[in-house]
Amino acid sequence: MAKAPDHRPPGGRQLYSQSIGTVEPVFANLRHNKRLTRLNHRGQAEVKAQWSLYCMVHNIEKLSKAGFGQTGIQ
Repeated sequence: MAKAPDHRPPGGRQLYSQSIGTVEPVFANLRHNKRLTRLNHRGQAEVKAQWSLYCMVHNIEKLSKAGFGQTGIQ
């Protein structure tokens, strides 16, 4: 029996493995830690505003954990 042709692009496996490490943790954090399981507003503008707010919170937390903005003065 002949093997079916492989339609995956070269380097696709590496690209997919990179997305697992960079993109999916963001969605997992928003879903489980922030409990964002659904958007609460109607309309594209309101949904975009809510999504942007959650993304800003995520990014501010990342900056805070990295020590951004701390001067060392106690």
